[in-house]
Amino acid sequence: MAKPNYQFEKRQKDLAKKKKQEEKRLRKLEKSTVAVEGAPDQVPPPALAADKDGI
Repeated sequence: MAKPNYQFEKRQKDLAKKKKQEEKRLRKLEKSTVAVEGAPDQVPPPALAADKDGI
């Protein structure tokens, strides 16, 4: 019977983990980019606008 190759299994698990993290990072980046692009269309509430003006 052949011996299990634990190094190969660990490497495959690490690669899968890194791939998942990269996909998650890209989703977050895409989500934040969409939020930033949509922000100029939004008008801040009057209370926040007044605080910025110092009134």
